[in-house]
Amino acid sequence: MTANEDQEMELEALRSIYEGDECFKENSSVSFQFRIGELEDSRAFMLDVSWPEAYPESAPQMSLDGFFNNRIAPETKQLILTRLEEQAESNLGTAMMYTLFEWAKDNQLDLMENHQPVSNAVTAISDNNNMTSNAPAAGKKREKKEQLSKSQKRRITSRTDNKGELPRGWDWVDVVKVYRLLHLPSPPIFDR
Repeated sequence: MTANEDQEMELEALRSIYEGDECFKENSSVSFQFRIGELEDSRAFMLDVSWPEAYPESAPQMSLDGFFNNRIAPETKQLILTRLEEQAESNLGTAMMYTLFEWAKDNQLDLMENHQPVSNAVTAISDNNNMTSNAPAAGKKREKKEQLSKSQKRRITSRTDNKGELPRGWDWVDVVKVYRLLHLPSPPIFDR
């Protein structure tokens, strides 16, 4: 069999195995993406694989350069690629994509053992700003303050003292009105 025939057979097998699997994506007949782990998992990563012309006699080209992997440290990416390349070398001459994907799934915890999520530049800048000020973190919405008109502001300041508090007894008039409406004798403080 030629390399192209082997590739066609493996492509058919991959399509049938991963049909409907959201982790597997076929970009072209020689380029694939496979997500290891769940979307919400901080240890998940996306493996990009492409077949050279001589595949499976030569190892596939693997990469972790996709946007999905931005939070993974370069050292961790290099470790993952090195371990996957070792697996690919041991399987040269055979259809190995399923084997590589399953090996990566089985060894995800070992591969991501030293994983510390990397913050991107935007997060790092906002974190530095949060240390020096009380600005909300990036991603959180700031609460909008209610905008008052000038007349509303004047009324508030005329009713309150310099601390923004209402003066003692400001609602006594309302108490007297309630007593009158209920036909009760006036409250004891007004009986003097």
